Amino acid sequence: MKSSNRMNRRHSSTVLRLTLALLALAAPLLAQSDSSQFVAFKQFLSNTQNATAAEFLARPETRTNSGDFQQMRFYIVAMYQGVSVEHSFVENEDYFDCISVAQQPSARLAGINHIEAPPAELPGGAKAASPGDAPAATSFDRFGNSRSCEAGTIPMRRLTLDEMTQYSNLRAFLMRYHMGPDGQTIDQTAPPADEVRRWATRDQTVNNLGGISEISLWDPAVADGQYFSLAQQWYSGGAGNALQTVEGGWTKYPTALKKKPHSVLFIFWSTQNYANGCYNLECAGFVQTDNTWELGGEFPGYSVVNGVQRWFTMEWYLVPNSQGQRNWWLLLKRDDQPVMRWIGYYPESVFTVNGVKGQMVQNAQRIVYGGETTSSTNSLPPMGSGRFPNQGWKRAAFHSNIKYTDTNRNVVNANLTTNQQSQNCYLVATPPVPQVAAWGTYFFFGGPGGNNCQ
Repeated sequence: MKSSNRMNRRHSSTVLRLTLALLALAAPLLAQSDSSQFVAFKQFLSNTQNATAAEFLARPETRTNSGDFQQMRFYIVAMYQGVSVEHSFVENEDYFDCISVAQQPSARLAGINHIEAPPAELPGGAKAASPGDAPAATSFDRFGNSRSCEAGTIPMRRLTLDEMTQYSNLRAFLMRYHMGPDGQTIDQTAPPADEVRRWATRDQTVNNLGGISEISLWDPAVADGQYFSLAQQWYSGGAGNALQTVEGGWTKYPTALKKKPHSVLFIFWSTQNYANGCYNLECAGFVQTDNTWELGGEFPGYSVVNGVQRWFTMEWYLVPNSQGQRNWWLLLKRDDQPVMRWIGYYPESVFTVNGVKGQMVQNAQRIVYGGETTSSTNSLPPMGSGRFPNQGWKRAAFHSNIKYTDTNRNVVNANLTTNQQSQNCYLVATPPVPQVAAWGTYFFFGGPGGNNCQ
């Protein structure tokens, strides 16, 4: 899928240590499960007193034990302690709460008293929309709630025990068994030994302050037993146990997001070779400033083979503030929007471990673009559109206009090398496109997956 000395100390330990430090604040939290009734935020919190380990451990989908259940429950309440909500809305069965920017977990739990203003301009002198330029509400959920958050608030996807208890422990939930684009860095807690992961990417080793690409939007079918299919960007720095990353894109992840039938936006950070990190706003990390984009939310539309093509632009940019602290800012724009929007930032302290600033505080050293899939069986899901890249425009998934910002803040076209692991199932290629000048550096990627992906 983000600055003070106090925040540095907190991020020098794992997210779990932060949780333990907040246990005294905690009380039980019961997630809503009845889709026919709207569960207001206050009711969501008051139901916590009825949540018991016995209730959840009796469910067939629960993978945790009593002790880890209590830790999950304490964690959720600590995340919401003292939070006030303007209003909430539902997307399918998933709740978003409009929380004050200053009360979001990354600000409150890390002791951030000053929320950064977006930088004045993008690399190359381009402009972006400011957080105050939010459009008027145009849609409502099935209960009549506006799906737009008020100025000064941000939409935060509601954390629930229903979702968390499908994982063996809190860390497994936060990391979702995440790993890098080339299989070299694997979360140690997780999936079964027979889990299969495959990727098709292009990358460049280069010192950089972030980058940009247009990522085509697809909604591939992911069957039972197949974990996820995604398209994303990776920016990384450091090596070995000092590896750190900033990542983002879209993911179709029904195993983790049962209430999300379609692909969703995500961001992710990690430190210490994927030992620590989390998605979206699920831990003290990303500080969101924009009220128009939902991290973990669905997109208004998706591409159709031989039909309408949809995409969004994602950009990461490492920028120093007036105190010299360097923050990783995120910008987003859908294909039907006129300008990029500053969404929020990962503070420098996220990448400061045990008081030592990591490589990502200075700059990233590698850029990667492409797709990844994973499954608990030998049958892997489609990647991208499910079509091989040689089918090209309107049929295959793509990254286009791929650029990076060098350490002098010049915008440079990427010069990428192919990394495709399973050519029977997924490929990367650069077939001809219409109006090629508009594509910049681009490639198509993906494929059908299947049973022969060795």
